[in-house]
Amino acid sequence: MTGEPIDLHGALATFEQLWSPRIVTQMNDYDIRVAKVAGEHVWHSHEHTDEFFLVLDGELSIALREADAERTVVLGKGSVFVVPRGVEHKPSAAGGASILMFEPTGTSTVGDRHDPVPGHVDATTGHTLG
Repeated sequence: MTGEPIDLHGALATFEQLWSPRIVTQMNDYDIRVAKVAGEHVWHSHEHTDEFFLVLDGELSIALREADAERTVVLGKGSVFVVPRGVEHKPSAAGGASILMFEPTGTSTVGDRHDPVPGHVDATTGHTLG
């Protein structure tokens, strides 16, 4: 973390991997991560933290399993959404998207509970940018 402004589009241009977030900076005990996404992630939940999503480009859908019902929220460019802690969710982006996420440092991209992780999803706590 350099103490200099960070161009998010420039940061996204430094990698091609999908569902493999890069840590662009940190704030308090949180990582600010960017990721390129396309297709489907995996059903998962974070038991101890909410998860913040901001769509930088494209469109992101997040399927949610809440109580006894499922629903899907659709986020366009510039939209934000917070998945509450403990809620099972599955992000997807049919046409691809670029996203920014706020998560406590060390949070796994596949949460604390998850379905089997497909090969195209990087189960990580985030990679250093560059």
